[in-house]
Amino acid sequence: MTVRVDRSFELSASPERVWEFIADPENRARAISVVQEYTVDDPEGRRVTWHVELPIPLVRKTVAVETEDITREPPEYVEFVGKSKVMQVTGRHEIVETADGTRLENNFTVDGKLPGVEKFFKRNLDEELENLRRALERDLQRTQSEGS
Repeated sequence: MTVRVDRSFELSASPERVWEFIADPENRARAISVVQEYTVDDPEGRRVTWHVELPIPLVRKTVAVETEDITREPPEYVEFVGKSKVMQVTGRHEIVETADGTRLENNFTVDGKLPGVEKFFKRNLDEELENLRRALERDLQRTQSEGS
């Protein structure tokens, strides 16, 4: 079974500023609650290993998910793929300029390879995207207050 979540949110920021946050794979890793730690695997930051802790019976230790940005089209689109023994995840983030700022369109797809993986993400993937939204808004507020 594959789990897929599409979610968009509106932001009062320029597309370039949203790109600055979303194109950084460290920002994406930090926003996901099950990512316990991460390591950047190349100087460009296109490959990052997420060390994921899933609260499911068949996974008793942290799982390494090797992620890579496979497409980057600044300042509009980034797509990454993450692979591990227990799942494959694909994430897409499209940045669309609006009259009031920016809309960030997100799509996550998780293919589980063990029982329980899809069930966990079916229950939690929408909340993980909400975590990403909150992290992005905190970052935008931080830089706006620094610029004041």
